[in-house]
Amino acid sequence: MTDSGPLLPWLVIRQDDNGNRYRVGRYATRSEAERVADRLDANAPGQVYTVERAGRRTSSA
Repeated sequence: MTDSGPLLPWLVIRQDDNGNRYRVGRYATRSEAERVADRLDANAPGQVYTVERAGRRTSSA
């Protein structure tokens, strides 16, 4: 833990049909973030949820 709070390096990102990206949450472990993304995928057909490490965004171009 740091002075600013716990380190939460894993992000769950939702991407919409227009390519817009929204951060859904931050998590301490990749497995925790993947569980959340899987649960969201199951409950929201047609939405795309991905897991990324904070600070490492991949280019879509």
